Amino acid sequence: MYRDNSLIPSEAIRLLALGLLADGDRAYAGVAGEVRHFTGRMVGPSLDLLASPLELLKVEGLVEPVAANSNGENALLRITEAGRGELERLLASNVRPQVTDINKLIIALKMRFLHHLPHEQQVEQADLLVEIFERELARLLDLRSHEPASGGELPAWLDLEIGATQARLAWFEDLRDRLTAV
Repeated sequence: MYRDNSLIPSEAIRLLALGLLADGDRAYAGVAGEVRHFTGRMVGPSLDLLASPLELLKVEGLVEPVAANSNGENALLRITEAGRGELERLLASNVRPQVTDINKLIIALKMRFLHHLPHEQQVEQADLLVEIFERELARLLDLRSHEPASGGELPAWLDLEIGATQARLAWFEDLRDRLTAV
C-alpha cells in the first residue's frame, strides 16, 4: 500500500482475485481469465496491472486448492480465512483523491465486492467515496472559476468533467443513504 493507505496496482489485482474466490470456488484458469478480462475492460492493457501469479496467493496461504491433489490450471481454488482477512483489509483501503484509471478500477472493485465487508465498513467506504468526489468536485470547480471563457476548449471540457463528477457524487451519496437506511 501507499503511505496514504491506498492500494498499489498489484493490490488491486489481489483484491479482484480474492473477491472472485470469496464469491465461490473457481478454477485457477477461470480466476486468471476473469482478472485479465475485468482489468482489461476497466483500464485497458497496462504493465502496472500484470496479474501477480495466483501461485503467490497460495504460497501466502490466502487461497488453497479444494482437493489436496489439485494442481494446474484446472485446479479448483477457494479462499482461506487468511484470504478473507486480506480481502477485508484491501476493501477497507483508502482511494487516492485523483480520479485516475487505476482509481476507477479500485472503486469498481470496491463496488463489486462491497458485500463482503461488515455493514459498518460498507457505510464507511461509501462515506470515503463521497468525500473523494466532494474534493474532486471542489478542485474542478476551483480550476473552472480561474479559467477565462476564451480558454479554448478547456472550459467546455471542465464543464464535462464537473458534470460527470457531480453525477458520481450524487450516486455515492445515494449509496451511502441506502446503506445507512438499513
